[in-house]
Parts: sequence; C-alpha cells; structure tokens
Amino acid sequence: MTLPRLALTLALLSPFAAAAADMDITVEVPRLNVAEYHRPYVAIWIERPDNSVAANLAVWYDVDMRDNEGTKWLKDMRQWWRRSGRTLRMPVDGVSGATRPVGQHQVSFDSARKPLADLAPGNYTLVVEAAREVGGREVVSIPFTWPAASASQQQARGSSELGLVRLSLKP
Repeated sequence: MTLPRLALTLALLSPFAAAAADMDITVEVPRLNVAEYHRPYVAIWIERPDNSVAANLAVWYDVDMRDNEGTKWLKDMRQWWRRSGRTLRMPVDGVSGATRPVGQHQVSFDSARKPLADLAPGNYTLVVEAAREVGGREVVSIPFTWPAASASQQQARGSSELGLVRLSLKP
C-alpha cells in the first residue's frame, strides 16, 4: 500500500474521523422601519432537553463601550441571561463579539474544537435570542440531534427582532 493510501486508510479508520462533524448557523438580522434603530444584542447557545446550557456559541453585544458598559444590557436577553449569561465574565474568548448590522451572519463550528468537542451525543436545541434597545426581544429555537448521522438543514423564522435562522449539520 502506498504511503498516501495508508494515511487515508488510517484517517478513515480512526475514531476521531468517524465522529467529526460540522455545524453552520446563519442568523438574519432584519431591516426594521423604526424611528430609532439600535443593533440587537444576540445570544446563540445549545440547550439540553432539561433546558440547561450545553454550550454558549456566540454573544454579540456592544463590546466597544467604555468601562465594559455594554455588558449592562446583556440581561435584556432574559432567557440566555437566566440560564447562562449571569454566570459568565464577559468578554468570553471565542464567544463574544460586536453586534452585527442588518443582514445574514454565519458562524461555523467544527466538532474537533470546543465547544462541540465536549458535546455528548444526544438531542439538543439550538436557541437564538435577540434584544434591542428601544425595541423588542425574540427567541427562536431549532431542535437537533448530535452528532448528525447525515447532512441536514433545519430553519425557523422570527417575527420581529430575528429573521431566518438556519442550522446546517454535516457528518
């Protein structure tokens, strides 16, 4: 057997290769026709069936405010705040980032890296929550099974603060 063929065979037979998977999430921040518009704060996380947080994936908030004052309004994302946010010390490396403008925004995760590397096989829910100053609050949820047995795509649509939320899983 040639060296490249042997390397490929070993890679395919390794338990790591069998468990590898990808997760892509697309979150739409809709254009709103309002007098005073502020970009929404958004939290994206994975919940277990008992509603406990399995992993925080992203938290978009005003990271540029002086004296870390942008964290003051994180509690407006009430569901995320009660389940996980109040125990975090922001900013969180690899999780927190700046608010996003109107449009579609994608975040991608690889099962070989945290936070998915620590995610046990089972049933979960992807949760996306948005809250906007002088605006509303909205939560969108998408159930899924991890790891994905085959490529799949699920989606849900918000009605005010969130547009289309799409979850794509690849084995």
